[in-house]
Amino acid sequence: MADQAVMDIVSVPQAIAWQAEHAEKNGAPGTARIVRALLALEDSQAATARRINGWQGLSLRDAMPLRIAGGIHNLLLTGEEPRLEDVYAGRMSDQGQVDALVRELVETYDARLMPWLDGPPQTNEAGRSASLMAGLLWLADGRVAPQFELLEIGASAGINTMMGRYRYDLGGVQVGPSASRMKIEPEWRGSPPPDSEPMLVDARGSDIAPVDLTDEAQALRLKSYVWHEAFQRMARIDAAIALAERMPPEIERMDAGDWVEHELAKSQEEGVTRVLMHSIMWQYLPDFTQTRIIAAMEKAGEAADADRPLAWLSLETNRETFAHELHVRYWPGGEEAVHLANAHAHGEWVEWLG
Repeated sequence: MADQAVMDIVSVPQAIAWQAEHAEKNGAPGTARIVRALLALEDSQAATARRINGWQGLSLRDAMPLRIAGGIHNLLLTGEEPRLEDVYAGRMSDQGQVDALVRELVETYDARLMPWLDGPPQTNEAGRSASLMAGLLWLADGRVAPQFELLEIGASAGINTMMGRYRYDLGGVQVGPSASRMKIEPEWRGSPPPDSEPMLVDARGSDIAPVDLTDEAQALRLKSYVWHEAFQRMARIDAAIALAERMPPEIERMDAGDWVEHELAKSQEEGVTRVLMHSIMWQYLPDFTQTRIIAAMEKAGEAADADRPLAWLSLETNRETFAHELHVRYWPGGEEAVHLANAHAHGEWVEWLG
């Protein structure tokens, strides 16, 4: 698989095996066993199993194994299948036993699990905002106006849209409200980002299927996509829920291409940099939507000036290396993308290159 762009994997067994190995390497052995057990569904007649085995398209780019893994995790979080705790905790480590359990669950909860295959995982993760904030520090270091209007696509529940409410320690650089209950302090590799003073004056987002953090059922669904072993991620979601209950993020249900064009057409305040940002979602957009957003940003970039700058921050997966890379473009002055950092997929560490 080393010579293949992993996100282009079409083979269902290959996608399942890769995703299981990836979970194992990233400290989630129980989740890896659950995902690997999907291979044992090859001859199951459950509708969910048949849909998995007959998946059409790029099964890894679609995150198909993680879709159903979220549904299975949800059975534990709702209290319906406490036996799964033994798998995630490592008390049931024999793969054959896990295979039998997952097969039983898929066949027992067939109708319940089938809808989890309808859409990609909502992997909204506050830890990713550490890289995005570092990008804002870099931009505010004399490159554009240090006041920012944030526009997030693929915002899901708006956890990263609320990044202005979080406290960060980025390689020793402190930024954000000191009293925030959301503290983000990734392992920092390399030199620290610039110690500048960005000011977030507005932040809003869009998603085709936004999650309401103040709705208990929707919040539980979001948690279902988090690997059970990731205790810190669960704690961050709980902190985000508490913040949203006080003041929910502004998220609009809209196609990303439509929303970007709509927002860029709005008048921009003088002295404020408009920033499009997104994290680990670009792969889920159809190619024509990606092309549309690129064209809209480049057109807006041509009209940008020192009084009304434009920037584009993205933390996305390199489809050749599977590294998660922070890139930034800004107008006027730096139209070519700059690779500022590499980061852990869930924000556990950031390697600063800028």
